[in-house]
Amino acid sequence: MKKPRIAVIVGSKSDLPKIESGLALLDKFGIGHELIIASAHRTPQKVMSIAKKAEKDFDLIIAGAGMAAHLPGVVASYTTLPVIGLPISSQALGGFDSLYSIVQMPPGIPVATVAVDGAKNAAILAAQILALKYPGLTKKLKDLKKELKTKGKI
Repeated sequence: MKKPRIAVIVGSKSDLPKIESGLALLDKFGIGHELIIASAHRTPQKVMSIAKKAEKDFDLIIAGAGMAAHLPGVVASYTTLPVIGLPISSQALGGFDSLYSIVQMPPGIPVATVAVDGAKNAAILAAQILALKYPGLTKKLKDLKKELKTKGKI
């Protein structure tokens, strides 16, 4: 059986520390992922190409971006795959600029959005969506919920 696979796209190398916990959780769930650095502003052609080809290789996309945070919306405009937007905090406005940029999408271009720096929730939401296609993830999600209850955190 085919294994789930996610594209995790961030706009800059400086975003990597903010997404490490989510990548670790994807590993824990056994969800394959490819980390891609591509900026909606600095490398728009690369972003467009990745998004247009994503349906061949991936089941879902997590797109993390800070500041103007156009990356998740641009990606969503070129694919029918579910896109989870991950707002990444910046010094200027603490991530609220990113949150508002990602959550306020025009009709027809939805982006599921998690909390600022919510990489773990992005990974959990991705697993929940993928569990519809890959039922083996359901048990892993239930186990995580049990772990959350006993430890009080991930």
